Amino acid sequence: MKFTNLLTAALVLAALASPRAEIIEQILVKVNGEIFTKSDLEQRQIATLRAKGQPIDLKSDPNSVQLRKALDEITPQIMVEAVDEMIIVQRGKELGYTLSDAQFKGVVDNIRKENKIDTDEQFQAALKSENLSMADLRRNLERSMISQRVQQNEVLSKIGVTDDEARKYYEMHMKDFTTQPTVTLREILVAVPGDPKVMNVAADEAAKARADEIRKRVISGGDNFEKLAADVSDSPSKANAGLIGPLSVADLSPDLRKQVESMKAGDVSEPMRTARGYQLLKLETVTPTQTMTLEQAREQISEHVFTDKRKAEFQKYLTKLRAQAIIEWKNEDVKKAFEEGLKLQAAPSL
Repeated sequence: MKFTNLLTAALVLAALASPRAEIIEQILVKVNGEIFTKSDLEQRQIATLRAKGQPIDLKSDPNSVQLRKALDEITPQIMVEAVDEMIIVQRGKELGYTLSDAQFKGVVDNIRKENKIDTDEQFQAALKSENLSMADLRRNLERSMISQRVQQNEVLSKIGVTDDEARKYYEMHMKDFTTQPTVTLREILVAVPGDPKVMNVAADEAAKARADEIRKRVISGGDNFEKLAADVSDSPSKANAGLIGPLSVADLSPDLRKQVESMKAGDVSEPMRTARGYQLLKLETVTPTQTMTLEQAREQISEHVFTDKRKAEFQKYLTKLRAQAIIEWKNEDVKKAFEEGLKLQAAPSL
């Protein structure tokens, strides 16, 4: 399905029109009497393409296949969002929601502070760079504020999470509240000097003998593993007294996992040959598999369940508002884009 014949022409006209050219605005749809024009669509298309990091160069190739494809992809969602925004804002105005002068000033002051804009001239320049006027900014902010208040008061405030819903979610997503076992180790490495690709029997045996000696010193209680790691280890971990971890047991290599699982906290392994030399490991701590109780997980559960319910209830609310709205389409291509957007919105996510 193609929506680009009119839309590409609209973008080209906007890009190529001279300052003196007279552009007759075209209405694409009326929603309860409020109009959505070709210019409104262009602005949203350009903003969406820019947000996706897609460069827009209509002058060089206004009829490019790439541009047509991009417009086909984004226009359905744009039209659904545009119509939904209009009916939500209209509902908010029916409820008496407005953006006061004081609220607008507060938002502008915050914008200036966050962007370190000191003067009115700098602020006006910043608006101009975004093709906005102060009136445009206020309109956009007011519509955003009204939309948020409508969602909060008409939908979100009426959603709750029951104990049964929380328990059902917990039972179905038990793995999300379960942590895998972890281990914390300390290591001492006795490196084998020379090229690791070339076997040097004498050097290997000397390194093994030294590792055995270090282990005996630790096992006999004469030396502290942590201190020895800091003093004699050839591993970079010596800077942290040989400490490595905590590590998920599931992420360990099969051989290392087998070794660790045979140890208890405080045990020191036999010297193990690695690519770097001979490694001694001390098992510091073991944290077993832990599963949060329902009460411990309740806050997370409520957030997940609430989010799912919010999406469902908000879509029901929008469907009701759309059914009550008088939507007059003035362009069939744009109407088809809207209908395609509704189908995409209703399709189950994979």
